[in-house]
Amino acid sequence: MSASPGFSSLQYERVDDIGVLTFTTPERLNAISEARLTELEAVLSLAEADPALRGLILHGGDGQAFCVGLDLDLLDRAFNDLAYFGQVVRRLAGIVARLEALPVPTIAAVNGFARAGGFELTLGCDFLLMADEARIGDVHTDAGVLPATASLRLKRRIGEQQAKAMIWSARWYSGAEAVAVGLALRSVPRAALRAEALALAASMADKPRSCIAANKSVFQRGVDATLGEGVAIELAVFDHYMASEPHGREGYTAFRERRLPAWKRV
Repeated sequence: MSASPGFSSLQYERVDDIGVLTFTTPERLNAISEARLTELEAVLSLAEADPALRGLILHGGDGQAFCVGLDLDLLDRAFNDLAYFGQVVRRLAGIVARLEALPVPTIAAVNGFARAGGFELTLGCDFLLMADEARIGDVHTDAGVLPATASLRLKRRIGEQQAKAMIWSARWYSGAEAVAVGLALRSVPRAALRAEALALAASMADKPRSCIAANKSVFQRGVDATLGEGVAIELAVFDHYMASEPHGREGYTAFRERRLPAWKRV
């Protein structure tokens, strides 16, 4: 295990080949300050430049919140300066988009309250795991505010009716409820959450990174495609991957030779 120093609002460490980003301001409910935006951008730069990385986990630590959105001091300024507000939410939207674009599986491990901007961060991840005790919601409309980067992402994940119900009611969802509507993959006891996230990441980490990345690109590029367009995208990605990467041939050869493929050797 190795940690990256120099951060004040979060910790970034490598657990084997999995990156773990943990928020470390529980006294402020892990709210998003300008410093946190800068540090999230820095961690994403580290992840993007790390060819050995096989997964990234976002975790809220041991406090009562995963992340409750924008910090109150930041919001005091934002509501008096809408141009500044727009700059902030665009930075957050950029972070969510960079999470989506990482060529490795990304997992939000929600230990406690996740709302507003914290909720939007989870939608940038491939997977959401929740503690049974956690609560998650968009909740912007309760304050008369619109979500800035959640609506269509949520629609794609849970469907239009469920997304409208979640945003317009501003209701909190438990871990079990989030699983029931398809928002979360699993809900587990809080004490088991970090281990569950690491186990999920590890279940994918022994596959070729370029294979996961290529398949992830199919999901991303096919978001707005018709079925026919989506099939064409998937076939094009298949052709390029098979022509440019050795893993498919090695996997098949290993199967025929009754051995592990090269990437699984210790």
